[in-house]
Amino acid sequence: MADYDAIVVGAGLAGSTAAYCMAKAGLSVLVIERGNTAGAKNVTGGRLYAHSLEDVFPGFADEAPVERKIVRERVSMMTDDSCFTADFHSSRFNEPHSASYTVLRAEFDAWLAAKAEEAGCDVVCPGNADELILDNGKVAGIRSGEDELTSDVVLLADGVNSLLGQKAGLKKELAPNHVAVGCKEVVELPRGVINDRFGLNDAEGMAHLFAGAPSNGMVGGGFLYTNKESVCVGLVVTVSDLVKSSARLPDLMEKFRESAPLKPLLAGGKLVEYSAHLVPEGGLHMLPTLSDDHVLLLGDAAGLCLNLGYTVRGMDYAVASGQLAAQTVIEAREKADYSNAVLKGYKDRLEQSFVLKDMRTHKNAPEFIEHTSRMFNEYPELVADVFTQMFKVDGSPSRLFLKKALPLVSRAGIFNLIKDGFKATRAL
Repeated sequence: MADYDAIVVGAGLAGSTAAYCMAKAGLSVLVIERGNTAGAKNVTGGRLYAHSLEDVFPGFADEAPVERKIVRERVSMMTDDSCFTADFHSSRFNEPHSASYTVLRAEFDAWLAAKAEEAGCDVVCPGNADELILDNGKVAGIRSGEDELTSDVVLLADGVNSLLGQKAGLKKELAPNHVAVGCKEVVELPRGVINDRFGLNDAEGMAHLFAGAPSNGMVGGGFLYTNKESVCVGLVVTVSDLVKSSARLPDLMEKFRESAPLKPLLAGGKLVEYSAHLVPEGGLHMLPTLSDDHVLLLGDAAGLCLNLGYTVRGMDYAVASGQLAAQTVIEAREKADYSNAVLKGYKDRLEQSFVLKDMRTHKNAPEFIEHTSRMFNEYPELVADVFTQMFKVDGSPSRLFLKKALPLVSRAGIFNLIKDGFKATRAL
């Protein structure tokens, strides 16, 4: 007889959600997390779209350690000497299922893991899942140091570079164009200073994304999220571009932090955290095999992330994958059948949910972003030039705006603009 009905590797959003849902259904569950605490190794920029967690914990934001509800969205195109920003402020995102929150993962993931523990899970932190135990070629548990822990099914929620997923034959080694490397700083500032600088009230938050100069023209961009008494600021660059560049990510991060748009927003702040990690960026094209006999892949380990430039989705997909994986395992337990014939229902559930529907709708987005480098160099310069002409008054005879802008647009290539605009409508 197995030690547990299910073992979950990783206590992030996907793993803890799955563990909680299975334990609530009466399954014996072990969660093993290599960090000292749940969330200790999770360094996501910090924005959680609430809808999927609302389905698991209705009204969760009333008790969970969320930071601020996002009511302000900013997207900027930067050059070395200019910045154009679209700024949208709205109270229309107040409904629970349309809300989003900034979160600090070390605190939030610890809360979610505690909910799984309250439901009856055994949660081990720190603990390593070094190997998968195989019985006649089928997964039968994990090996942790000298200990062998057996289970009817193993759920791998151990992050984008899931080595256990590779060893199980579910996923291939990561391709450089399918992942980005991101670094993040948490800068401590008084609550009142944050409110004043970003035009917010105590509970209100802002998400700000940057393209162009921050990534030095490479595929990627910067971000800033406001917390209660800190801001998260960071930079993400595709690995395939970074390895071909002489630029170093820490140097780009320092330049971004010292840039004219950011420096006054961070002035007087105290750096309290610096971290870096890999981010899945390949979309549907990096989707691995999601299940096999007695094993499932969840969250980032399954590549469930979607970056459209103006929104970055991952945490809500992780939560949903955890819930749907749990439903699949519960069905398998009822049938006493953990073969892939039953567990492949996990992918069917994902296909019927918003997760794979979204990823199929935007299946062209990663390729469009990867192969449209003009978005990260030429177009920010074009926008800067156009708005310079719009607002510049230097005593020269005035001209109609179209006559000012048309030569600039022609220089960028009208055909390129039309072609990229058409591709964007199909991808984004």
